[in-house]
Amino acid sequence: MVRFYFDIRHGEALAVDEEGLDLDSQRAAEIEAALSLADIARELDPRASSEDLAIEVRDTNSVVVRATFIREKARLFN
Repeated sequence: MVRFYFDIRHGEALAVDEEGLDLDSQRAAEIEAALSLADIARELDPRASSEDLAIEVRDTNSVVVRATFIREKARLFN
């Protein structure tokens, strides 16, 4: 087991994960980050900016992956 920390970045704000989670692999941490990012995105006000919304996953040494939320407006065709 490896302890991974999931820091949430939204614009200039950074919420540092002090507790972390013990997971079996980096792949498990990537999946956890993607699921967490989806949960956060669901809670966003649709009119609010989602710029720079990301989860940075780190182990005890360094950042191992960054999951970023990208929201684009779809163009409607007539």
